[in-house]
Amino acid sequence: MHAVPLAILERQAESIGIPLYKVGSSTALKNYEEKMSEAVQHFKEQGVKHFIFGDIFLSDVKAYRESKLNPVGIEVVEPLWEKTSQEVIDDFLSSGIKSKIIVTQADLLDETYIGKDLDANVIKLFPKGIDLCGENGEYHTLSYAGGLFNKEVAFSIPETLKTSFDFTLDTGEKKTFEYWQAELVS
Repeated sequence: MHAVPLAILERQAESIGIPLYKVGSSTALKNYEEKMSEAVQHFKEQGVKHFIFGDIFLSDVKAYRESKLNPVGIEVVEPLWEKTSQEVIDDFLSSGIKSKIIVTQADLLDETYIGKDLDANVIKLFPKGIDLCGENGEYHTLSYAGGLFNKEVAFSIPETLKTSFDFTLDTGEKKTFEYWQAELVS
């Protein structure tokens, strides 16, 4: 969804020292449910009993994950659940992990945020109403160095593109969201 090239994901996993299980999906995510079910089955066969997520307070997202995973014997673990966004961002900033903003919801954060490191200075620039952690989808990042990375994952952003996605909300209403998105090059 964030157009991160596979080569960058592979270098992230290598730098951290973890295996990467790749899930191929159609560009429009029409087969998302099917591909996620296949991935869950793969991990279940490996003996995995817990999936860990970084949600903070979106109960509908947590409930969705639980509805898909609990019936097949996978427990959803949410270590950040019900912490405040301030607590989570403070922990993140003190971790030493470096992340760049690579996607912003266009009506909330403009394209000037693309490519900026997520740090205390950038957070101070956020308009009122933006969750500090982007929990409501205001922005997304790519982590590339520091913390548990053994070496920096180099990449560049030669261009920023405006994209849009049509979503059907739980209410049945169709809504289009526009995003500023980094073109990432490894």
